[in-house]
Amino acid sequence: MARTVAVDASLLRRWPIAPAPAHADKEDRGRVLVIAGSRELAGAAVLAAEAALRAGAGKLVVASGASLAAGLGAALPEARVVALAETKAGGFAARALAEVEPLLEAADAVIVGPGLADDRATRAFVAAMASRRFAAPLVLDALAMNAVADLGRVDRPVLITPHAGEMAKLTGEEKEAIEADPERAARDLAEAANLVVALKGAATHVATPDGRCWRHVRAVPGLATSGSGDVLAGLVAGLLARGAEPAQAAVWAVALHARAGAALARRLGPLGYLARELAAEVPALLERLRPPLRR
Repeated sequence: MARTVAVDASLLRRWPIAPAPAHADKEDRGRVLVIAGSRELAGAAVLAAEAALRAGAGKLVVASGASLAAGLGAALPEARVVALAETKAGGFAARALAEVEPLLEAADAVIVGPGLADDRATRAFVAAMASRRFAAPLVLDALAMNAVADLGRVDRPVLITPHAGEMAKLTGEEKEAIEADPERAARDLAEAANLVVALKGAATHVATPDGRCWRHVRAVPGLATSGSGDVLAGLVAGLLARGAEPAQAAVWAVALHARAGAALARRLGPLGYLARELAAEVPALLERLRPPLRR
């Protein structure tokens, strides 16, 4: 078993996110497809989408239920918004997959899950989507992670971002057992399902199918707030679109998310800042964590 690597500023500078070329345009920084939101949780799509752009992605497409499209277009003027057919329960109808397929082929990273509704429809949509041929790595978050049980051992780059409760549902283990040994839980699922797993908690563990594991520890109580996980998932997708490998994108996203929370805590207080405020901290943090120029 490979040793667990501590995530700190030194590690991040040794494993940098590749900068965009000086004359790069938005196409060079990648296109993110965000499949998210439902009638009661439209804001989750906004949080994930904005985080992807703040991580440096160049282009953004948001696919969501038809009932949300106009509102999301107004909330996200930077995005192309695609309206998908909905079920009565607010999930995606079966025919929505045909509307998404050309978007998948054009994407450099795909995130599915923030704010979705209708568990049965979401599981069916994700399973059908994952069977399609497209090159982009796939981030599953929130309700979309329930499809992991249907996918079996995946044969494409897939990254999931569960907390201990969601991990318990995915694995059938007790939540307390996962909290007692999160590293073991993350490693086991990563190996069994061929996933990159970012198991969130006071200490977040990122595990890969080949046995690598990273541990990030930073006490930021204010991150335990509504919408925070949507921001984290969006950061992962934005970094993937820029060309980071899945493990690198997960490690960096976890570190940036925590540092953004810490920056807001210093400025506003340890509790009470909002998830929507996190992503705006990220561009400066990315610049601060760049490796020093060689003389």
